[in-house]
Amino acid sequence: MTAHDHASSFMWGAAVVLVIAGLLVPQTLMMANQWERAVVLRLGRLKAIRGPGLFLIIPFVDTVATWLDQRIQTTEFNAEQALSKDTVPVNIDAIIFWQVHDPERAALEISDYRSAIARVAQTSLREMVGSSLLATLLSDRKQGDQMLRDDIGRKTAEWGVNVISVEIRDIGVPSALQDAMSRQAQAERERLARVALGQAELEVAQKFVEAAAVYASTPAALQLRAMNIIYETTKERGATILIPTAMIDSMNPGGIMALAAMGQTGPKAA
Repeated sequence: MTAHDHASSFMWGAAVVLVIAGLLVPQTLMMANQWERAVVLRLGRLKAIRGPGLFLIIPFVDTVATWLDQRIQTTEFNAEQALSKDTVPVNIDAIIFWQVHDPERAALEISDYRSAIARVAQTSLREMVGSSLLATLLSDRKQGDQMLRDDIGRKTAEWGVNVISVEIRDIGVPSALQDAMSRQAQAERERLARVALGQAELEVAQKFVEAAAVYASTPAALQLRAMNIIYETTKERGATILIPTAMIDSMNPGGIMALAAMGQTGPKAA
């Protein structure tokens, strides 16, 4: 074999090696983003959780079974025509914020954790509605959010999923019940207004009783009050006041007439 044949064979061999390497490199060199984790199986058994960044696997021996996203995810769920503890049908919409914190469990313990989270959330929501009164659901949503978060989180923890928060977005009740609740709220507001008015009347009456006691024990205070009333009335020009004679006799006439004159003429300039 000549030198030319040796060189040709070497070139063909190198070309074959390069082609094989080009085919195997994409199956050997993998890259996971910052938020991704790769579950690597070797001959069907768990080898490692890889990522983020570049990592190598052995072609035909290692396989990436699944890619997991560790960013915060959201899932919407609802309960339609769910009966509350006081047998009122309600429609509730909610949203759950969750995150995969254990990729190994999420990959090995359950086949489809996304679907399982949605079903568990809906079941927990119906259980919470069935054990709560409608008034409690409407008035204390924060408590309902916390109950759902604890219940769903306890169930999903075995799958490596952490429930961050649950938020109830809307609670719908039948229109007939809405009208009844509106009338009840209006009646309650009217009751509170009447109670406040009665309380004010009671306080005014108590002050009058206290003032009467002071006037009864101090006649001079009653005279001063009467004189002040006359003065305030006569400040407006053209006002005519009719005072009973008995009232005039019980007070100091000179002082009263002086105040009346001041009210009619106004203060004089210095």
